[in-house]
Amino acid sequence: MKTKREDIRNIAIIAHVDHGKTTLVDELLKQSGTFRENQEVAERVMDSNDIERERGITILSKNTAITYKDTKINIIDTPGHADFGGEVERVLKMVNGVILVVDAFEGVMPQTKFVLQKALDLDLSVIVCINKIDRPEARPNEVIDEILELFIDLDANEDQLDCPFIFASAKSGYAMADLNDERKDMQPLFECIVNNIPAPEGDPDADTQMLISTIDYNEFVGRIGVGKIDNGSLKVNQEVMIVNHHDPSVKKRVRVTKLYTFNGLNKVEVNEASFGDIVAVSGIADIHIGDTLCSVDNPVAIPFQKISEPTLSMDFMVNDSPLAGKEGKFVTSRHIRDRLFRELNTDVSLRVEDNPGSENSFKVSGRGELHLSVLIENMRREGYEFAVSKAEVLYHTDERGRKLEPMELAYIDVPDEFSGSVIQKLSQRKGELLGMTPINGGYTRLQFSIPSRGLIGYRGEFLTDTKGNGIINTSFEGYEPYKGDISYRKTGSLIAYEDGEAVTYGLFNAQDRGTLFIGPGEKVYAGMIVGENPRTEDIEVNVCKTKHLTNTRSSSADEALRLVPPKILSLEQALDYIDTDELLEVTPNHLRIRKKILDSTLRYRANKK
Repeated sequence: MKTKREDIRNIAIIAHVDHGKTTLVDELLKQSGTFRENQEVAERVMDSNDIERERGITILSKNTAITYKDTKINIIDTPGHADFGGEVERVLKMVNGVILVVDAFEGVMPQTKFVLQKALDLDLSVIVCINKIDRPEARPNEVIDEILELFIDLDANEDQLDCPFIFASAKSGYAMADLNDERKDMQPLFECIVNNIPAPEGDPDADTQMLISTIDYNEFVGRIGVGKIDNGSLKVNQEVMIVNHHDPSVKKRVRVTKLYTFNGLNKVEVNEASFGDIVAVSGIADIHIGDTLCSVDNPVAIPFQKISEPTLSMDFMVNDSPLAGKEGKFVTSRHIRDRLFRELNTDVSLRVEDNPGSENSFKVSGRGELHLSVLIENMRREGYEFAVSKAEVLYHTDERGRKLEPMELAYIDVPDEFSGSVIQKLSQRKGELLGMTPINGGYTRLQFSIPSRGLIGYRGEFLTDTKGNGIINTSFEGYEPYKGDISYRKTGSLIAYEDGEAVTYGLFNAQDRGTLFIGPGEKVYAGMIVGENPRTEDIEVNVCKTKHLTNTRSSSADEALRLVPPKILSLEQALDYIDTDELLEVTPNHLRIRKKILDSTLRYRANKK
């Protein structure tokens, strides 16, 4: 007999990048009395990992819970970037409703459409929260129309169209049901959640069923499975069976050793939890996302949607440059392999395969450049040293044997004077302009359909072309027939001629040839790329060359040489810059770009072939 648990609400917060999801969760936590009066609370308290804090983005979905009056509200904060869309798809299985956060100025963006589509497919209740209404250029009334149009475009039913709207400023800590209401606190949003999000349903007397939607990993207790109990209850020391809807071969009896529920930012140990609760389970070694924990007598798996396929891949390999092994703690192929396969514990959108024909190289596939660069950055901070190749898209073939490639929809907001150069660049990269609309403030919104490989290496160039004022957003659209070859880079490389240390005299002579990436005192080796040549060919330069001293020339005459400051590439810029015959050497302290073949004679022969 199914009943409702009126004392619980399970919601996810979904939105486009930077529309204020994590800040909204902060305010809900503060105003529900989760923190003590005098407690120091960091901004964006849910973004717990260093990279999330530095970049101001959410990468992993996080669980938290608050209590409002007598109702416990379980909240899941989700990422907004398309590269981490796999996280959003999974966690929606745990909730009965979503808060769709939309920026009162930017309005509906590509990722808003993606996350809302997922929520409507699962028939979840929606509360629309128009955030940042205190922005000077906010236009809440127009945004309401955009959102309703989006609902209609996505074939929402009448109940879904009749969703409540809340107007808020998460940063200032208030929400209101009507734009003319008094601005004081978040209470209208709390009330709206309790009144509009359905309570979880389930059968308290049925056999246990719980779907694992997220895996957390902890050095001390190993893997922790997080999910919602759909039916029955779960107790500590209970014996359960693991089964999987997509993989009938999974059948294993295990024991639940520890059970936690969420309260604020903490996990609280409990002895028993009932249907509707979102809980974490530890003590089960090989538990995976999509597994169902159920009673031993009646094992029934809960269906689980398949995660979107990766679209990009790059090779991770052992670093074999002349400077290898000087900085990293973990440098062997076994270290790199173990670390990559460990990442699969928590990241479902990633694929890792051994490269045939080479035991020192692994093919890693992900959802986009950001997805893979976050993995690279995490590894180098942990002390790994390795090399990576240029990102390449993953092609499919259709039943007629045609080559298909992944396509993206790109929405680009640029100041009017730069729209010409952006259209020209994207057309060269096989982009097709679908529409241009003026938006207020002297900006134009361009909409392109473009192959995913056309966007590889474009973001850095785009920021230069728009003087840092452009915004580019993309969402994956599907596979289409191959659009033809694209020439990626119009510039060549300046290649170091010998091993040694770069000196001012050698760099001064080399800087006339192009833009340098290194300064004096840096170690270089033959075949390493030390700069960019504006022409298309590669040039070898000797940056270690010193001046011959004679009686009439003194060494102090060198002090007059003026060097242009080098262009220091970030990890993303370096990944964008490298070409197909080059590698990026990643160590804890340095990023070096090099040719795959370091010896100039062998490289010349390979190019002739």
